[in-house]
Formats: sequence, C-alpha cells, structure tokens
Amino acid sequence: MKILQISTASYTIGGMSEYVRNVSSRLARNHDVTVYATNPSHRLPQNEIIDGVKVIRFSGFNPNGAYYLSLSMLGELMKNKFDIVHAHNYHGFPFHIARFSGKNVFCLSPCYHGSGHTSFRKKLLQISQFVGQSTLNEANYIFAASEFEKNLLLRDFDLSKKEVLVIPRGISFPEFDIDLEEKHNGSKKNILFVGRLVDYKGIQYLVEAMPKIDSNISLNIVGSGPLKQFLMNRIKKLNISDRVKFYQNLDRKDLVKMYHDADLFVLLSKFEAFSKVISESLYSGVPCLVANNSALTEWIDNKVCFTLNNPTDINELALKINDIIYRKFDPLEVRNTFLGSKIIDWDEVVDTLEFYYNKKMGAL
Repeated sequence: MKILQISTASYTIGGMSEYVRNVSSRLARNHDVTVYATNPSHRLPQNEIIDGVKVIRFSGFNPNGAYYLSLSMLGELMKNKFDIVHAHNYHGFPFHIARFSGKNVFCLSPCYHGSGHTSFRKKLLQISQFVGQSTLNEANYIFAASEFEKNLLLRDFDLSKKEVLVIPRGISFPEFDIDLEEKHNGSKKNILFVGRLVDYKGIQYLVEAMPKIDSNISLNIVGSGPLKQFLMNRIKKLNISDRVKFYQNLDRKDLVKMYHDADLFVLLSKFEAFSKVISESLYSGVPCLVANNSALTEWIDNKVCFTLNNPTDINELALKINDIIYRKFDPLEVRNTFLGSKIIDWDEVVDTLEFYYNKKMGAL
C-alpha cells in the first residue's frame, strides 16, 4: 500500500513525532510510506529518507509551538494520491487539511485534549469546532489512544456514524530489556519527570515541593520548553540547585537508563490523551504518582500508580512523595500490572493499524 502519515511536528524525537516515527518506520517494512511533517525551525532537511520512510518537511507558522500552519503542505496534499492517509493531532492545522488529499482510506489519530492550554486556545478550540466536525466526518476510522480520549471525542462531536477505536500508544520493548532485578535500592532516592516544560504539565508544583521533601531525594527533569528559565530561577531561590538536574535531547539509551534508575515518576499534567511516559516508567519497574484527571485516571490503581486529591497542594504532594518513594516495590509486578492492556509494543500497534487499513481497502 501507498501510505501517507501527516504530522504536525517535525518527525524528530519526542512527543507526536515519536508516535508517527515509530508507526511509520514499522509500516515501511512492507509498504511505501511517506510522512508530511513541519519544519518550523527551518534547520532540518526538507527531504530525507529515515528508516525507509520518505520524509518531506514543509515550512510554516507555529506561534508558541502550536497550530503549525502550512499552506505549502496543503498544496502538496492536493496534488498527490495515496491508498491510506493517516493524520495526527487534532490541535494542529495539518490534521484538518489532510482531508483534501487524494486517498482511498482516511484515518485520524486526534490526540484530542478537549480543551486548549491557554484562555486564547480554549476560545479558538470552541470557534474551530465546526471545522473539527467536518474533518472527523471525513474519516473512515478514528483512533483514540485511551477510553478517556474516546469519550471526549464522543462528548464534543457527533460521531454516531463513525468507528472510534482505542489503540494505546506503544513502547519499544527491546529498548527496555534491562534486568529489573538490578535496580538499585540505596538510601539515595530520585524522582523523574519527562516531558515538555510547560504550565499544564505541572512540573512547577514538583519543584515547589522539593524543599518539603526529604533531603536525600533528588529530582531529574528531562525535557525543554518555555517554563525552563522560570523553573531554574525558582530552584535557585528555593536553594535546591544541588538536588535538581535538567537534561534534554537525550538519546534513547540514556533516557531508558534514567527510567531504570528512578525510584518514582511524577506527572501532574492537566491534559493527557494517553501518556506514554507513564507507560515507559511502569514498564521500567518504576511506580508513578499522577494527577487525578484526563487519561491519567486510567492508570491509577493505588498499587503501582498513585494519585493526589489536589496536585497543587504542595504539602500533600510532598507527603505523598515521602511516603511512596520509601515503599518496597517488586519491579516485575510494577511492569506486569498493565502489560498487555495499556502497555503494548509498537509492533502490536502497527499490526492493529494494518488490520484496519487492509479491512477498509478490501471493502473498496
């Protein structure tokens, strides 16, 4: 099959790019796969082949790392024909122009949050709902990453005549093939956060809690974003610079080691359609503490994944961390709790997508 994957991001590492990249590289083993991506920094090649995937990046406008407006992508979409067109990320322009491409089967992975991350984006999301409904109406399949995301889509749009299917995000099991029995259990403990450094991810609450957390506990922050300078200033003011370290642009091997060495993973995000970092943490044998909202609620079992009544209550957050981080967890039990249900390998994700691609193509 001739397949086009459409990404709002630049097809590099992390976030939406990582999902599209893992799916596309595996599909390319048996199919002719092209990815249309964006190039907001203009630093990446316009055309390249990565793991057998033809990647074409388009210039565009992405204010504050959002929307990814690209008229040149629209022009290219209207010129070409594919068997399958699969677009990702409802909150970006490429998702909505994907329907203008020549195609036999049209699939969507919305990664829909149901709200904007700022007041302006909330208002824009409301205004654009008509456009969103039109895009979703065109789809043969809509793939949600969680039951939570599926329910948001059903709440906000009329999808009574559409198939909305839940396919969790995958992880690469071979990357994490580290002996869990070797996990350290010393007196020094560390918390891990992996994600974009923006308000809605809640990393600021974790930083504020650090002075109230036992002094032998450190915090590793992996990621970049507009909140980084603010966080660095607060860390200095709170006099905890010796306990907090920042990392970014880690290769996968180093990131896997960060997971493996962590004692607790914390994510206090307001908006998550799935959360692959929770999947990767649990598969690494690391218990998690998450906010009690969005798709994060589907991970909470209070055995290996815990929650707070109010993630912005710094005292409650500190007490919870001090409690959980000293408990004895069996890493294999942590890994196996969601294995096969919410934690699946990328190969299984692609097998499922291929099944639906072929099902619809066979019906034409």
